[in-house]
Amino acid sequence: MSTILTDIEGTTSSISFVKDVLFPYARTRLPGFVSAHGQRPEVRRWLDAVAVEIAASACDDDVIVETLQGWIDQDRKHTALKALQGMIWEAGYRDGDFTAPLYPDVLPALRAWHAAGHRLAVYSSGSVPAQKLLFSHTEAGDLTPLFSGFFDTEIGGKREPDSYRRIAEQLGSAPFDLLFLSDVVAELDAARDAGLRTVLIDRRDDYPQPRLGEATHGHVRVESFAEINPDLGR
Repeated sequence: MSTILTDIEGTTSSISFVKDVLFPYARTRLPGFVSAHGQRPEVRRWLDAVAVEIAASACDDDVIVETLQGWIDQDRKHTALKALQGMIWEAGYRDGDFTAPLYPDVLPALRAWHAAGHRLAVYSSGSVPAQKLLFSHTEAGDLTPLFSGFFDTEIGGKREPDSYRRIAEQLGSAPFDLLFLSDVVAELDAARDAGLRTVLIDRRDDYPQPRLGEATHGHVRVESFAEINPDLGR
């Protein structure tokens, strides 16, 4: 049986949910969160990591917050930022400020694949806690029991083949037994270089101009999870 490894943003959920709901929510609440919780060890470690990144070991937290807000605006994939955003989003999910929408074809496919014996896992630039929050607060309820693993950029960058090799090792699978789903061609290229099978998710809501021909880099292209064969290429 294949293990299906899926991205989130632009794959299971729309890019607009992350950019128009989650990012602004974290940006607005970041100053108050750091002021209230900045001395907690699990928060401080990430603030200090940002200070090191900007070469200011004695950096004032206000400067760190401004830096983080700038990174949000740039959509920077920084592990410290993702970890802190996840902590802020936890409160938002808990307080019912939002739930995580999924594309309508995603839940039926995930349930069918799981029922058929395929393992499911997630690899996203968002932190593992943020991934679990999203899938435990979907409009369809808690979906985390469907998944066998969650991976973020602490295992490595998504455009680095070694990251996918590490994921396969941690899942106890041969790379070829993993099918990676993503909307980002460069990520799929890296996964294929590591020996994984790949599918390009090309949703019209997120990519109005279809990516066809050479733009797919040879990856199988679908517009819906309903089109995916979990044993593709085996």
